[in-house]
Amino acid sequence: MFIDSHAHLEGPQYPGDFQGILQRAQEAGVERLLAIGIGSDAGALSGAVRIAELYDWVYAGVGIHPHEAHLANEQVYGEIRRIARHPKVIAIGEIGLDYYYDHSPRDVQRRVFTRQLGIARDLGLPVVIHTRDAEEDTLDILLKEWRTSKLGGILHCFTGSLRMAQAVAEMGFMISFSGILTFKKSEALREVARALPNERLLIETDAPYLAPEPYRGKVNEPAYVAETARVLAEVKGLTLEDIARITRFNFNRFFKLPDPHLRQRTVTYKIRHSLYVNLTTRCTADCVFCARLVDPMVSGYYLGLKEDEEPSAEEILGEIGDPSGYEEIVFCGYGEPTLRLDVIKEVAREVKARGGRTRIDTIGHANLIYKRNVVPELVGLIDHVSISLNAADAEKYEKLCRTEFPGEAFAGMLEFARECVQRLPRVTMSVVRVPGLDVEACRGIAREVGATFRIREYDLVG
Repeated sequence: MFIDSHAHLEGPQYPGDFQGILQRAQEAGVERLLAIGIGSDAGALSGAVRIAELYDWVYAGVGIHPHEAHLANEQVYGEIRRIARHPKVIAIGEIGLDYYYDHSPRDVQRRVFTRQLGIARDLGLPVVIHTRDAEEDTLDILLKEWRTSKLGGILHCFTGSLRMAQAVAEMGFMISFSGILTFKKSEALREVARALPNERLLIETDAPYLAPEPYRGKVNEPAYVAETARVLAEVKGLTLEDIARITRFNFNRFFKLPDPHLRQRTVTYKIRHSLYVNLTTRCTADCVFCARLVDPMVSGYYLGLKEDEEPSAEEILGEIGDPSGYEEIVFCGYGEPTLRLDVIKEVAREVKARGGRTRIDTIGHANLIYKRNVVPELVGLIDHVSISLNAADAEKYEKLCRTEFPGEAFAGMLEFARECVQRLPRVTMSVVRVPGLDVEACRGIAREVGATFRIREYDLVG
């Protein structure tokens, strides 16, 4: 269920007990773990690899921590290159800068950090970065030495600014949160986590350090990663199951590891307490911010569907089962669900008969698709319609959405929304926060139509 993207297992805090630690981790639901080997000699550097060799679900990283940068030399660099060729080594790290303790001179830290980035680039491996009180220098080095590598990395045990997180995310980095996120005085860090896209999130323990609440002050271990996941779920407004699935998928995908949980065809998928129906990947728009054709992933689910893979009403109802166990059944996916209007009506009719609630997430083109007002056909079947407004005028809408109905789409979407407001219990109009969007003008349009208004972040589906 969980991954621990960063743990140290061979330190003096675990004298010969890593077997028990890993057994407890598995009992707590940890399925994959990245063990970090750091040091200035072959024995220390290869410690994590020796453990990874014993467990198929444990992988390793190797590098010189900034605390020991002053011990780096050509022999150490050679050992890193040698060890990093082991098949269980999937990253160079942890490496980076630490100006809080300054155990090594800062110029030495910078030089060793840069050298190890070069090793990672040569070997085609991502990096695991430690940065403390050194944001500007870390970011400067990454922008100069690493941006063009396209290999990315992990900013581990993140405690920095949103600006830093967003800058490295644009370079392909994952942002990993440790037990610090659970501390009572970490409100600012939780705000950073709240603002980041789900697709960039990881969790870790940094064991044996930084035990989360309620274990704070004790020796940390991978089994405790669930506590960080629990707080991250609260911060993101998701369930623990959602965060476990998202971070597991992010880890496996980033490191190109097989994910036994990832189905290649998804009919229904749960987010929070709602069940979503993946009807189609076809759409009447090609929105500039939509990744449906190149990367149809949402919150750890693969939603890509070929047309001959689109599910039938019978199959959907079989997966839904008792709809009363969910807050709502949502016709969504990564395409325009009303392209399958007959299936929506058939499924919704049965869901309502079984006591469930229903919602459609749509771009609002149904009346244009069918060249008639379809809203009366939804009365009694659909409780809530969420419509993508996305722009404040027709010109910007067409540039952003690139629809099959140029010159008609914006007006048609607004007319559909007005019809829904007149006939259905609840209507929401939403926008995706993209550069240049006039949010207040869009809010005004929703108000004029009579719908509620919602701003969605770039990555947020559901």
